[in-house]
Amino acid sequence: MLPTIATLRARIARGELTHEALVRQALEGAAAPAARHVFTTLYADAALAAARHADAAQAAGVALPPLAGLPVSVKDLFDVAGATTLAGSIACRGEPAATADAAAVARLRAQGAALIGRTNMSEFAFSGVGLNPHYGTPRNPADAQVARVPGGSSSGAAVSVALGLAVAGLGSDTGGSIRVPAALCGLVGFKSTQSRVPLSGAFELSRTLDTVCAMARSVQDCLLADAAMADTPLAVRRRPLDGLRLAVPQVLVLDGLEPAVARAFERALQRLSAAGARVLELPLAELVEIARINALGGFAAVEAHAVHRRRLAERRAQFDPRVALRIDTGAGASAADYIAMHDARRDWIARVEQRLEGFDALVCPTVPMVAPETAALLESDEAFFRANGLLLRNTFAINFLDGCAFSLPCQGAGELPVGLMLASVRGDDARLAAVALAVEAELEPIVAMGQIARSPG
Repeated sequence: MLPTIATLRARIARGELTHEALVRQALEGAAAPAARHVFTTLYADAALAAARHADAAQAAGVALPPLAGLPVSVKDLFDVAGATTLAGSIACRGEPAATADAAAVARLRAQGAALIGRTNMSEFAFSGVGLNPHYGTPRNPADAQVARVPGGSSSGAAVSVALGLAVAGLGSDTGGSIRVPAALCGLVGFKSTQSRVPLSGAFELSRTLDTVCAMARSVQDCLLADAAMADTPLAVRRRPLDGLRLAVPQVLVLDGLEPAVARAFERALQRLSAAGARVLELPLAELVEIARINALGGFAAVEAHAVHRRRLAERRAQFDPRVALRIDTGAGASAADYIAMHDARRDWIARVEQRLEGFDALVCPTVPMVAPETAALLESDEAFFRANGLLLRNTFAINFLDGCAFSLPCQGAGELPVGLMLASVRGDDARLAAVALAVEAELEPIVAMGQIARSPG
């Protein structure tokens, strides 16, 4: 398995590894063929400087923050002072450079993280697939034989972590953009409550739904990244699995599961149940209302159109045509329509929160499929949009809820990655993290059997 932050810290403390050596190995890996299309920019000098500073501080007996001197990647939609934020597009070339780091980037720097580079992404974060016609598509490392999509929109972030080039990948999640690639690449993704980490300096897709968060190799590593970005750790009180009440919605999220996903999900539920968790069916018919409330394209399309309408008018030919089509769906919404969507969502959230009372978490497959083959989605708009809708279907419900969620790997030996999503209501991040830690500990043995170490350290 890839080493966690605690494992790397222990090796460094024993003198088996230095921060500088780890970062050098990550930078060398970023130039290797397996990492093609993962990064759009590398910050080698700055990352090595941060690593050397951590080594010097440790040698002087200074206690280091958890991420100090460790490689962390940054999705290309976050402002980095002195550079134009392109957000996976060529349509933004020539626009003014950022004058300051995004809030999340600044907080990671303050923690001493070695920011090794900006990662590739779906253009303007508007896809759960991860394809990018401008900068190429990172290959999912889970399959050495067949080129498969990494998931999006935080595609490069996921592959940077899956290849062992970063201990955490800073990204965003508007409809699943952290959890989808985490699920397809066999990682842990944590979508916090939206208000937990500031959105300032993050290129907007949907101000209503955008969430700044990260993916990593374990729940604990996600919590360390979250603590740095939120500038305060969650107060997580560990809990045993025995007695936890897990709700399995019976509509929408279980529809059309691929056989591999259905098998892994059922196996995970059986294992959790055998360990004492109470796995309970929950009708949750409210999930089918999301499509009606979003009939005019939803918040992402309406708000993205407001962000990009001038660019589309002036530089439409520079957009990914599939992204432009999705943005176009938000053009017809009136102010009254937009307000009505907010009102309907507010009412929906209140009703769903009431349904989830008494449960420790909602549980379902993160996505209903394993990573699709890249070639088929490049060639066919129909195949692309079908896959995109399915990849985002389950995860989007939690963004619509303004909830929090983890995606945990649950596949076994010889199987492609499958994600298990645990979710709860807004503000329940600390309690959900305790559930995720307990579930991860129970599932870890079956997942570990199927993982191949790809660590640079």
